[in-house]
Amino acid sequence: MTFTTASLCDTHSGKDSFQIAESLFMSYGANSAFSGQITTVKTFEDNVLVRTVLEEKVQNRVLVIDGGGSHRCALIDNNLATLAIENGWQGLVVYGCIRDSAMIAGLPIGIRALHTHPLASHKKDRGDRDLLVSFAGVNFKKDHFLYADTDGIIVSATMLS
Repeated sequence: MTFTTASLCDTHSGKDSFQIAESLFMSYGANSAFSGQITTVKTFEDNVLVRTVLEEKVQNRVLVIDGGGSHRCALIDNNLATLAIENGWQGLVVYGCIRDSAMIAGLPIGIRALHTHPLASHKKDRGDRDLLVSFAGVNFKKDHFLYADTDGIIVSATMLS
């Protein structure tokens, strides 16, 4: 599916209910655009559940990670980004930080995150999966559709075309 978030806005504005995320995120990974159905993880400075979810084989899924906006450690690194690619994830949206950004830049995945941070996260295995998470002015809900490109991030309850 080829899309731009601008054209999706033009086509669906006023007709369909969709949300547009605030422009908080930086783009990482080689894929500037990605889309898929949402899976969510809510965690704070701990990426054990993130790894568990990324180990699952999926099709047309995007992982949205509510890391509480922490700038004190990274929730995604090169190893987790590679794992995501191997298991079919289309992209990641991280309300937090990533690390290994130079290596991630060449990987065929789209990642949006607040910033980078060199410190790895804790490993306490705390977090929740598939909850409604809210940040950047958007409610991210399991199985809703996410579209991201260089202009922004759109979330819709239904598939947009």
